[in-house]
Amino acid sequence: MFEIKRKHLPAIAIICMLVITHMLALNVVQTYPEEYQAFGEDVDDPTNPLIYVAVILVFTAGMLLVFKYGKENYLQYAILGVVGLTLFYVFYPVLFRAGYPLIAALRFDWAFFVSIFLAIALTYLLYKRPEWYVVNGIGIIMGAGIAGIFGMSLGILPVFILLIALAIYDFISVYKTKHMISLASGVMKMKVPVMMVVPQRFNYSFAEKEGIEQELDSDSQREAMFIGLGDLIIPGILPVAAAIHLPYMTIGGHFAPLLVAMGSIIGATVGMIALTWFVLKGKPHAGLPLLNSGAILGYMVSYFVIYQDLTFGFVLPW
Repeated sequence: MFEIKRKHLPAIAIICMLVITHMLALNVVQTYPEEYQAFGEDVDDPTNPLIYVAVILVFTAGMLLVFKYGKENYLQYAILGVVGLTLFYVFYPVLFRAGYPLIAALRFDWAFFVSIFLAIALTYLLYKRPEWYVVNGIGIIMGAGIAGIFGMSLGILPVFILLIALAIYDFISVYKTKHMISLASGVMKMKVPVMMVVPQRFNYSFAEKEGIEQELDSDSQREAMFIGLGDLIIPGILPVAAAIHLPYMTIGGHFAPLLVAMGSIIGATVGMIALTWFVLKGKPHAGLPLLNSGAILGYMVSYFVIYQDLTFGFVLPW
C-alpha cells in the first residue's frame, strides 16, 4: 500500500493545483464575452495555434537575451504589468456577471472599478511580498483565465495542433537545447507567477531564493518542487475548448461536452501524477509531453464513449 510521506506532499499539492486551475477555467470562461477571442471568429483555423507557438518562441528568445545582458529588472516590470492586466481581464467579466442586478439597479459599473482595484492590489502584493503562496495564488487565477481565453479562441483541431507542437518544443528545450532550465532560474529570480513553487515546509521563503540550477543539479533533498505555469495552462485549454465547441448533447441528464472536458482533465491529472513521480526521482523533466498526452488521450477516450464517433469533434478546413 502506498504510504504518503512528507516528500510526497508538494507533488500532491501540484496535482491539486492542476485540477483547481482547470475547473476554475471551465467556470470563468462562461462569463467571457466574444471579444475575448484571441484569433477572431474563425476558431477552427488550423494556422491560429502556429501564431501562438511563434509568439512563444520569440518571447523565449527575448527573455534569454534579457537574462544574458542582465536587464532582468525591465523584464520584471513588464511581466508585472502583464500580470495586472491579466488579473483585470479575469476579474471583470466574473464580477460583472455576478453583480449585474446591482449594476443595473445603480446604473453604475462598480465591477469595473473593483476589478481594477483587485488587479492593482494583487500585483503590488506580488511585487512587495513575492512569497510562494502569493505567487501560486495569483498564478492559479491567471492560469484559469488564460486557459479560458485560449480554450474559447481555438477549436478542437487547433488545440490538438497547439498541444502537440508545444509538447515537442518542451521536450527539445529541456532534453536537447536545455535552455528551459536557465529560463526557469531567471524567471525565479524575478519572483513572478511564471514558475509555481510548492515547498516542503510552510515557512519556506521563496522571496529569498536566487535560482534553481544548484538545487536541480544536487542530489540533496529539495526544499521545494517547481512547475511552470504553462504546465497548468496548456493542457487546460483542451477541456475548455471541449466544453465550449463540442456539439450540444445530453447523456444521462448530463451535458455531454462537459463530460468530455472532465475526461480530458482526468487524463491531464494522470499525466501530472506520472510527471511528479519522475520529478521525485530527483531529475528535471519536461512537463508538457506527459500532461498534453494525458489531456489528449483523456479527451479522445471520453469523446468516443460519449459521442460514439471517431471524428473527435474536428472541424476540417476543407
